[in-house]
Amino acid sequence: MTEQLIIFDTTLRDGEQSPGASMTKEEKVRIAKQLEKLGVNVIEAGFAAASPGDFEAIQAVSKAIKKSTVCSLARAVESDIEKAGNAIKGAASKRIHTFIATSPIHMENKLRMTSDQVLARAVQAVKWALNFTDDVEFSAEDAVRSDISFLIEVFDAVIQAGAKTINVPDTVGYSIPHAWGERVGTLIANVPNAGSVIWSTHCHNDLGMAVANSLSAVINGARQVECTINGLGERAGNASLEEIVMAIKTRKDIFNLETSINTTEIVPASRLVSTITGYPVQPNKAIVGANAFAHESGIHQDGVLKHRETYEIMRAEDVGWGANKISLGKLSGRNAFKTRLAEIGIEVESDDMLNAAFDRFKELADKKAEIFDEDIHALVSEEYVEVSVDLYKLISLKSQSETGTIPSASIKISISGVEHAAEVSGNGPVDATFKAIESIVNSQSELLLFSVNNITSGTDAQGEVTVRLSKGGRVVNGLGADIDIVIASAKAYLNALNKLFSKLERAHPQI
Repeated sequence: MTEQLIIFDTTLRDGEQSPGASMTKEEKVRIAKQLEKLGVNVIEAGFAAASPGDFEAIQAVSKAIKKSTVCSLARAVESDIEKAGNAIKGAASKRIHTFIATSPIHMENKLRMTSDQVLARAVQAVKWALNFTDDVEFSAEDAVRSDISFLIEVFDAVIQAGAKTINVPDTVGYSIPHAWGERVGTLIANVPNAGSVIWSTHCHNDLGMAVANSLSAVINGARQVECTINGLGERAGNASLEEIVMAIKTRKDIFNLETSINTTEIVPASRLVSTITGYPVQPNKAIVGANAFAHESGIHQDGVLKHRETYEIMRAEDVGWGANKISLGKLSGRNAFKTRLAEIGIEVESDDMLNAAFDRFKELADKKAEIFDEDIHALVSEEYVEVSVDLYKLISLKSQSETGTIPSASIKISISGVEHAAEVSGNGPVDATFKAIESIVNSQSELLLFSVNNITSGTDAQGEVTVRLSKGGRVVNGLGADIDIVIASAKAYLNALNKLFSKLERAHPQI
């Protein structure tokens, strides 16, 4: 009989710790609904004790999700666990994920605790969590650099205390596949009652081996993998959900495992997370990158045309590519648009927001022959930003760029409803546009990133621009989409400024 591999998604918690990737409550709910549609078993919705915004977001996700288990992270601290328990109270299926560091470097320098104290706290944390749910997961933070005999002792104790899932994390992305698989296998072989719990792995990508390490752990007995959409996460990121799932599916001869994932929802999930967080997907990213199924070499093209499997080990359609075209156009009505929003998992909170998004859709349909689901996600995401945050708005933009002349931009924006205008020259139309905005706003922020990506294929595709700004230690990502790249750039810059200066609470504020 084929065993089940549990997919534990931590995009909303660990993924959100990427610089500038913080989300609002509404954005977290939208992603959670897509994860549920994707078939994720466990959704780690956040860290309830991190902020009031994170607590409320976990509550909202708990109420919205019916099929997946909703989880909150908590340190091995009673107040943390109490907040986590209260945040997930409304979930149909709920879990508390509690953790404490077990490596000498963490115990001595961060916790200032002895190994005996850490062991006692780990057991107590599981007992506290059991007051709120019988589904408790325990993680030994920095297990990769922990003494294995101490890990065996800790895991034995927390299993006896009632933990149902034991997570072995490579918190700092230090291991390599052979060593990590061996460590997980050794733990499973030596911890008493190891067969009574699910063994999990959570790998970071600092050495580029998070997916390989996770799969090595699976080969050695792990039956839960903790991962994120697009590999999103702090530093170099986490193990990528789409790569884990498709490796399991494509190499059944090695793994002989099944997942509950509806793989045709992988690309839509990737695009939604990218749109909301402002983190573009690199074109050569496995599975979800724009070039993942592209063939430039003539030999490859000839082979694929003759027989697809000569150079493709999976079908693009199986992960959601090519299945995202919709039959909406400029003659489509408001009700058809609303119906399609529901089909792709978007709930619009008010008629005003629906009407505004529909107006944007009609404008886009006049310019673009084919409308894709990604276009719709971009339109609605932009509408969420403008409705929620109304500090800076683009009114009009005229940019000029001609060979032999200095580029310039003439812009009008409103600040809290008051119109301002400026005309500035620059090194290019985008540079001039940003300088024109700054001549009005004078934000004194630092531009950390400017990135352009196409939302869909074709010369009439919307351009998606990401702008990352920093001020006073706070980092935000702004996103803008338009057929005109310069206009998309202006929207992205203003979007970032709105996040930087508005009072709209992000779930994980990162300040």
